[in-house]
Amino acid sequence: MTEKAGEIIITSNKKAEHEFFILQKLEAGISLTGTEVKALRQKKANIGDAYATIREGEVWLINANISIYNQGNINNHDPLRKRKLLLKKNEIRKLRIKTEEKGFTLIPLKLYFKNGKVKVEIAVARGKKSFDKREAITKKDLQRETERKIKY
Repeated sequence: MTEKAGEIIITSNKKAEHEFFILQKLEAGISLTGTEVKALRQKKANIGDAYATIREGEVWLINANISIYNQGNINNHDPLRKRKLLLKKNEIRKLRIKTEEKGFTLIPLKLYFKNGKVKVEIAVARGKKSFDKREAITKKDLQRETERKIKY
C-alpha cells in the first residue's frame, strides 16, 4: 500500500483483494471516542473481519476491533462496538442501491489518519468463488515470474 501525502495508514484489510472483487471505493469519516483515537494512534486495530451495513439511513461499521487503550480508565471503550460512518445522504443512497443487489457487500479496505482525522476507505464488493481465487493466485505467480526474469 502506498501512502498519499498527509495520510498515515493505521491498518489495512489484506484479505479483501483476495476474497472480493472491488467495484467501487469511497472515503468515509468515522465516529469515535477519545480512547479509541488514542488506541488508533498506537496502531492497535484490526479490520480483517469487519463489514459495513446500512440501517435506518445510516452506515455502521461492524466487527472492527480497536483494542483497549492501555492508559484508559473505567471509561475505556468496547473493542468490538458498532461505529457510525460519516457519509452524505446521497452517498448513502447510492450505497444502499448497490448493496441491495444480490451478492454485493460493503467492506473496509483501510483505516488511516488524514489531516488529523480518522478515515475509513470502504468498498462495494462482490465475493469471489474458489475458482476465482485460484485464478488470481496463478496470475500473481505469473506476474512475479515475469518480473523476476526482467530483473535479471
